[in-house]
Amino acid sequence: MADTTTAPAPAGWRAWVALAGVLGAGSVIAWWLPTALLDWQPERAGTEPWRAVTAAFVHWSEGHLLANLGAAALVAAFGWAAALPRAAALAWLLAWPLTHAGLLARPELAHYGGLSGVLHAGMAVATLWLVVAARGGRRVVGALVGAGFVAKLLSERPWGPVLQQAEGWDIALAPFGHASGAIAGFVCAAALLAWGKNRGR
Repeated sequence: MADTTTAPAPAGWRAWVALAGVLGAGSVIAWWLPTALLDWQPERAGTEPWRAVTAAFVHWSEGHLLANLGAAALVAAFGWAAALPRAAALAWLLAWPLTHAGLLARPELAHYGGLSGVLHAGMAVATLWLVVAARGGRRVVGALVGAGFVAKLLSERPWGPVLQQAEGWDIALAPFGHASGAIAGFVCAAALLAWGKNRGR
């Protein structure tokens, strides 16, 4: 049988764009809600597990929110242009809570919120999917974007201080959240790609 990971899925990108839309809409709605009920707090992870999902919706300033909404639109557009299948959107969805669960590795990060970690998960899914499942120019694009993506993550020094000030931002950034998202996205994408390949045998 054919390898289903390489089969075209013309309408699959709609699930990807829809998920990006949910992330954006949830962030706008959450702007009007108490952050203390939604943000990631490691000491409450066991008793309030919803925070692994809702933390993505929390933003600490208008600039933070607007920047992440713009980034969500770019990730959505990338998935659309790459014609990613539904399975890629599923991998991104699974990586969403795992992104924040990964923050347990840095318990000193007492509060965390924002779309950026989950968006990094989406980019990890998209680039790995293109490299593994695409052909020709699309695979090359995936490899180039993936290389730039890894370079960006390393430049942020996620192993350094858990909170870092960056020029042009009115909040402290948590680069480990980006790395956690990228790892979660890579793992989920790799798992679903392997599952699809085995299923197609």
